Amino acid sequence: LLSASILPTGFNGLSIVFLAGTPEHRCAVPRGANLSGEWLNASIPLELRGGREAPSRCRRYRLAALANFSALGLRPGSDVELESLEQEPCLDGWEYSRDVYRSTIVTEWNLVCDNDWKGPLCTSLFFVGVLLGSFISGQLSDKFGRKNVLFATLAMQTGFSFIQVFSTSWEMFSVLFLLVGMGQISNYVAAFVLGTEILGKSIRVVFCTLGVCIFYAFGYMLLPLFAYFIRDWRMLLLALTLPGLLCIPLWWVIPESPRWLISQGRFQEAEDIIRKAAKINGITAPDVILDPSEVQDLNSQKQQTYTILDLMKTRNILTITIMSVILWMIISVGYFGLSLDTPNLHGDVYVNCFLSAVIEVPAYIISWLLLRNLPRRYSMAAALFLGGCVLLFIQLVPSHIRALSILLVMLGKFGITSAFSIVYVYTAELYPTVVRNMGVGASSMASRLGSILSPYFVYLGAYDRFLPYILMGSLTVLSGILTLFLPESYGMPLPDTIEQMLLVKGLEYRPASSSTRDSKEEEENPEIFKSTAF
Repeated sequence: LLSASILPTGFNGLSIVFLAGTPEHRCAVPRGANLSGEWLNASIPLELRGGREAPSRCRRYRLAALANFSALGLRPGSDVELESLEQEPCLDGWEYSRDVYRSTIVTEWNLVCDNDWKGPLCTSLFFVGVLLGSFISGQLSDKFGRKNVLFATLAMQTGFSFIQVFSTSWEMFSVLFLLVGMGQISNYVAAFVLGTEILGKSIRVVFCTLGVCIFYAFGYMLLPLFAYFIRDWRMLLLALTLPGLLCIPLWWVIPESPRWLISQGRFQEAEDIIRKAAKINGITAPDVILDPSEVQDLNSQKQQTYTILDLMKTRNILTITIMSVILWMIISVGYFGLSLDTPNLHGDVYVNCFLSAVIEVPAYIISWLLLRNLPRRYSMAAALFLGGCVLLFIQLVPSHIRALSILLVMLGKFGITSAFSIVYVYTAELYPTVVRNMGVGASSMASRLGSILSPYFVYLGAYDRFLPYILMGSLTVLSGILTLFLPESYGMPLPDTIEQMLLVKGLEYRPASSSTRDSKEEEENPEIFKSTAF
């Protein structure tokens, strides 16, 4: 049930694929232009696009000149050379094909030609909202509770999506989309944290590695199904908003985190939840579950505080942080770039989007199996090499073998999605407990920056169809090489302190000043250091 709350996140996050779909278009010619049928058909110049001649999307021949030729009875091509005629922009708007979309925000607000940059910007603003939401979600969750934030942000995501339906301008739509992004990531983080705190160890692992990811993929699969039957962007957005209301009954089923309640001194509420869970599981709870005095003593113990500067304490920790930031950013660019690029693939846009969602399920399952049985470093490097190499190979596929191109894109998505799943666990294992949250948080922030940039990688396809794949493929292969320089964490105990991290991970530790005891331990135990070095 907790995983079910992730479903709206799946289809809201990538709904822009259909909401901002760009159909075929050409300059509109007004009815009062006084053109004959021949001149009307010849009013749009031809241009090379994808190796073939096609009507221009943003230019037309100057209508005043065409009207004169038409009045004189001249014929295009035979009496007048079209290539010599003066051209002008689409002064009277555009005509849009309705073969794929009935309406989108692109057709409603003419986000084409000189305004085609607004579509990618709208998508980037959504991810800016995700970045902002990732900043505040943790603090809100710690202050107001996991459950309260989970449902408040779900309401925020659903509510602002509903208001988007009534947008009167591109600017209004974009601002609301930013707020939807804030709600989406906050909802995702709250559900993830709540699951890790209320579930048992065996179920927790499945929830964190498969439950959240696969339900996100299920939500992603629903998106093209909704879009196929609902071709109007306002009605589609309304339909995508309604499933959020189905999560309301979960309020009475999903409990608050006992750990958070204990941290707030609400011991009786925490004990009631634990007793209820024990009863459901057929376990007899002890008479005393929580001793308030012991818990208060534990909470009152002074602990050393750490800051983001501790991620730069030594050269090796700084190197790991920089490498993690680069990896997360590149993987995010690849994942969202391929997801947003599905409308530009050959074939049916709805089928391509569905395939892009379906391929994530085996990717998550394979990555889970790899995490259970194989070293992290080589598993992630293999996934990145697979994803990057097939993307680079796409440009070599003959244009008439379209199925092979789509297959390679899906294989690339499979590899990058697998790497995305692995990098969460791998990064968490590299950092010690005292700075793990900050380390993963800094890497996650880099991921958000990558997602903000990803729409512009797709936008480059307007200049060269293969350019996005060349860039994403090259960066992904380079990130795979970079992964090989990270220390291995498979089979190693998780470190609690920075010093333990350096010993367990086999990194050379060179603090500014070290104690005699530390130096002696290094001399007596040289075998604990491995060959990994920077």
